[in-house]
Amino acid sequence: MSNVFTDTIKGIYHERPPVWFMRQAGRIIPEYQLLRGKYSFHELMYNPELAAEVTLQPVHRLGVDAAILFSDILVIPEAMGMKLEFTNHGPRFETPLNEVRDPAALLDANPEKLRHVYDAIDATMASIPADIPLIGFCGAPLTTLMYMVQGVSYNHQFPDAVNMVYRDVETTDYLLESITKLSIEYALQQVKHGISAFQLFDTYAGLLPYALYNEKILPYVRRILHAVQKTGIPVIFFPKGLGTGLRVLKNETFDFVGVDWQMSIEDANEMVGPNMGVQGNLDPRILTTDKDTIRKALEKYVSFGMKEQKWIFNLGHGVLPNTPFENAKFVVEWIKNVDWRNGL
Repeated sequence: MSNVFTDTIKGIYHERPPVWFMRQAGRIIPEYQLLRGKYSFHELMYNPELAAEVTLQPVHRLGVDAAILFSDILVIPEAMGMKLEFTNHGPRFETPLNEVRDPAALLDANPEKLRHVYDAIDATMASIPADIPLIGFCGAPLTTLMYMVQGVSYNHQFPDAVNMVYRDVETTDYLLESITKLSIEYALQQVKHGISAFQLFDTYAGLLPYALYNEKILPYVRRILHAVQKTGIPVIFFPKGLGTGLRVLKNETFDFVGVDWQMSIEDANEMVGPNMGVQGNLDPRILTTDKDTIRKALEKYVSFGMKEQKWIFNLGHGVLPNTPFENAKFVVEWIKNVDWRNGL
């Protein structure tokens, strides 16, 4: 199978960059909202046929160049024995690890609890268009740890979790190791079931100083991504908020790195060096404005896209819930129709 996304991530030249959005499966798709009127988020995620339907909605309705599996990064701690509820205010763990004297005693990993994800991949592969790749994913160890310790997501500073990283090195290392081992098995099973690329989300990479991140977290990231790369599947690493810490990735062998909107795509590209591609990084808030504003923001990428072939267009984070569907579709069509050889 060959398409603009698959070729670009493998270093094969195309006349335009590929385009897809993080969190494209759901939220802004009208058909998804109809499903949410009938089913809970949990029901959609755990029913393979429904998960496959949601996964493919952006392909059919937005025209993006790749699908990403409809799932959640917190299936890993759930498979480790933590009870998880998806509320209207975000995910919530019944017993966060900051309330447990011995977190290791609470956890009991059961990989079979991830079976519903593989069934969803199988259902997706049975109906996905032949020229559309499927991206698999999981949460990076640090981000997963933040949720497990804090228990809720509304405080995005995760103070108790960060405190544990500094204060209790032994427990932190144990948890990071446990998350990493299960994440590797999870990622490799996604490969076996047919994904074409894999993205590791470290949404809260910026919570730690990048020197500490480099020393303590990056070794676990490497283990997950290198395990996937050994199968021949390309990988994208998205360390949101790492900032100038992207420099530490310059000698890594990851295929692509995702870039948030707080840094220019040009600076990020220079930091990671010529061997790694970049993905990103339009501010997702711009999609909530008007088409003239969006067009002006997109035009700033043309000079970069004319000279850089290893670039996947995306947002600097996930699609926001209040994004008009028409604006997201406008971005996809604009990217596809610009003359990336000659410019505006």
